[in-house]
Amino acid sequence: MSLLQQFYKAQVDADADKKIKAVAGKATLYKRSSTKHWQVRFKLANGKWHSQSTYTEDKDEAITNAEYIYQTVQIKTEAGLTPVTKTFKQIATEELANMSQAMANGVGKRTYRDYIFAINKYLIPFFGNYTIEKITTELVRDFESWRIAMMGKVPMQSTKRNHSSAYIRVINLAKELGVISSTRVVPMLDSNGERSRARPAFTDEELSEVIAFVPSWIESSYTARTRLMRILCGAYIEFLVNTGIRHGTEALPLRWKHLQWHWIGEKKYLRIWVSGKTGPRYLIAKNEVIAVLEKIILWHELPYATLDDLIDAKLDKLIFRLTSGEQISNMENIFRNLMKRSKLMYDSGGQRRTLYSLRHTYATRALAKGVDIHTLARQMGTSVLMIEKHYSKITPMLSAEKLA
Repeated sequence: MSLLQQFYKAQVDADADKKIKAVAGKATLYKRSSTKHWQVRFKLANGKWHSQSTYTEDKDEAITNAEYIYQTVQIKTEAGLTPVTKTFKQIATEELANMSQAMANGVGKRTYRDYIFAINKYLIPFFGNYTIEKITTELVRDFESWRIAMMGKVPMQSTKRNHSSAYIRVINLAKELGVISSTRVVPMLDSNGERSRARPAFTDEELSEVIAFVPSWIESSYTARTRLMRILCGAYIEFLVNTGIRHGTEALPLRWKHLQWHWIGEKKYLRIWVSGKTGPRYLIAKNEVIAVLEKIILWHELPYATLDDLIDAKLDKLIFRLTSGEQISNMENIFRNLMKRSKLMYDSGGQRRTLYSLRHTYATRALAKGVDIHTLARQMGTSVLMIEKHYSKITPMLSAEKLA
C-alpha cells in the first residue's frame, strides 16, 4: 500500500470514528471541530433535520443521551410542540433587534419606539424567563396585576394596546422561528382599558400660584439636602412649562452643550437639542427659560458671567443636577410634595397632576396663543394626530372670541 493510500485510509478511519449510528440507525452522532461534545442529528416527520448537543465527550454516554433526546423530540412533535426551546426574553431580544434595525434603515414604524419601550420595561421583566409554551391564562392575569402595581394605576386603553401589540410581535416571531407551532394558541394580553381623558394641566392663575409658592416651600425644607432638591425642582418646573419638553427621558439628560442660539436677523432665540422618545430634534425655548438657566449657573457657581459665555464654552455637564454634581431620580416625588403642600394636586376634573402636567400646560398655552398644531407637534416631538387627539376638545374654548 502506497503512502498516499495509507493517508486516505487513515482519514476514512478517522471520519468513521467521528460518526456513530444510534437509536437503531435513526440518528447519527458526530463531533464538530469546534467542540469536544458529541452532537446528535436526525430527521423529523416534517422532513426537517434536528441537531443538538449530547453534552458529553463519552461515546457510550452520548449514545444513551441521544436515545433520550430522540424520544423527547418525538413526544413534543406529536403534541404539536416544537423541539426548539427558547425563553420569552431570547425571542423578545431578537424582535427588539429587528425593530431597531428597521428604524435604522428608515423603514420602521413610529410605533416601534413604543413597542421597544413596552418590551424592555414590562414584558421582558415579567415573562422573560418563561418559555412561550409555559405562558398560561393565569400567568397573563398575574402580569396584568403586576403591571398595575408597577405603574401605580390602571393603564389606559392606548397603553394596553401598545403592550398587547408588542407582545403579539414576540409571539409571532416565536412561530416564525419554529419555537412554537404555528397553530398553537397562546393566551393574549387584554387590550381593552379606560379610554384616555383630557390631560390635567394648570391654568395661568394656578401656574402663577405654584411658582409663587416655591420660595416658601424651599424655606420650609427640613434638611440641607431637601432644600437643594427643592431648589432644583423649582427650576425644573419653570424649564418644563416653558419648553414643552418631556420630563425625565428628554429633560434630565440635557447638558449645557445642547444649548445654542438661533438667529433670525438681529434677534436670537434659545435653541435646545433634544433626544427622546421620537428621536432627536431642536426646539425653541420661551424667553423665560433664559432667566431660569442663568439662576442655575449662579447656583452651580459655574465660571461663566453670562449664558452666552457658557454656550460658547459648550460645557459637557448635566444641567439638572445638585451642586455636588449628583443627578436625582425622584423628581416626581419632590413635585408631588409640592402639589400636596400647595393644595394643587388635583385639577378641576379631579385628575392628579404630575410633572407631565407641565408639558400639557405648555401645549394648552401655545394653542391659546394661536400656535398651529403642525408647529406645536414638531416643537414637542409628537404627531399632529396626538395633538388633535389630546387637545381637540379644548381648541373651541380657546377660540371662543373668534367663534362667538
